[in-house]
Amino acid sequence: MRVPSRSPGQQPGPPASPTAPARRRPPSATARRPATAAPDLAAYRAAVADLLVEVGALADATSTRARQVLIDERLREPALAAVLDATPQGLLGARETLLLEMARYQPNERTSARDLTALVRIYLLSRIDVLWWQDAPIFVTDDQVNCSTDLVDLEWLRRRDLLRFRYQEQPATVLGRAVRGLRRRLRPDASPHTAGLLFRRARREVVALLNELGREFAAAAPPATPPLWVTSLVRSTEHQYRLRRLGYAAMLPSGHCLGYSADVELTWFDRFGARDTLAELLLARQNAGELNVIDEGQAWHLCLAPTARRRLRRAYEAEMGV
Repeated sequence: MRVPSRSPGQQPGPPASPTAPARRRPPSATARRPATAAPDLAAYRAAVADLLVEVGALADATSTRARQVLIDERLREPALAAVLDATPQGLLGARETLLLEMARYQPNERTSARDLTALVRIYLLSRIDVLWWQDAPIFVTDDQVNCSTDLVDLEWLRRRDLLRFRYQEQPATVLGRAVRGLRRRLRPDASPHTAGLLFRRARREVVALLNELGREFAAAAPPATPPLWVTSLVRSTEHQYRLRRLGYAAMLPSGHCLGYSADVELTWFDRFGARDTLAELLLARQNAGELNVIDEGQAWHLCLAPTARRRLRRAYEAEMGV
C-alpha cells in the first residue's frame, strides 16, 4: 500500500501577547496577498478515484485497521483536504464521519452502497453537494417539504404536459402497495424497480434541469426508449433518517434535504441500449460545471451547481410562461 509522507505543515510559533496591538500590514503587502481559490473539483474527483482503488484492495474484514490508516493518510492529501476542509464539518469532521459510516456498514438489498468501496465513493463525492450548498436552508421535517413555497407540485405540471421526465409516487395505502406489487409481477420490466417519490415536489431550477436532460436524452437515445425516469427528489432530514434505519446509504447532510439533488434511473435503460447515452449526457453536464454526478449503481445522483441556478430559474420561468 502506498503511504505518502506527511507534510509537516505550518510550524507553531511563539504565542502572540493578547494585549499587544495588532500590527497593520503595509498596503503593498496587503495587495500582494493572494485570494482564496475555490477547491479544484476535478482534482478532488481524481483523488477519490485513486483512493477507491486502494480501499478495494483492503475490502476484507481483517483489514479494518489498515483501512483506517489509509483513510487517515489519504484525506490529508491536498486535493482531498481542500474540499473537505471547506465543508461545514471540516477535514477532521469528514474523516470521523466517514470512518463511522464504514464501521457501521452492513450490506443489504436496499442500499446503493453494494460494498465498502461504493460507500466511500458515495460519501466523498456527496461532500461536493455540501460544499456548494452549505449556506442553503435545510428541509428538516416532512411538513416543511409539503408546505414550502420554494417547491412546485410535479403532478400539477405533469397533468399539463409540462414535464419531460417520468416518476412514480410511493403508494400511500396497503391497497396501493398491493396493486404496485401485482403490476410488478405481471410486467416486471415495465418500469424501474424503485420505491418512488415520497414527495412529488421539486425546486423550479431542478425541474428545468430535468426537463433539459429529458429533451437531450429523448433526442440522443435509440428509438422507442422511454423518457428519463426520476427516482428521487427533495427529501426532509426526517425522511433521510427513516431511510438510514431501513438500510439505505442516505448520507447527512444531503443535497436532497436542500432540494437541489435528484436521482435518475440508469440500469433499467440497459434493456433499451440507452444507459451509456444517458451516462454520457450526465457526465458532460458535470464537465461543464453544472452538476455533481455520483454513480450509485442502479440510479445516479445529481446535484445542481450554484453557478447554474440563475440560468435554470430563467429557463423554468420561460418554459412555464411565468
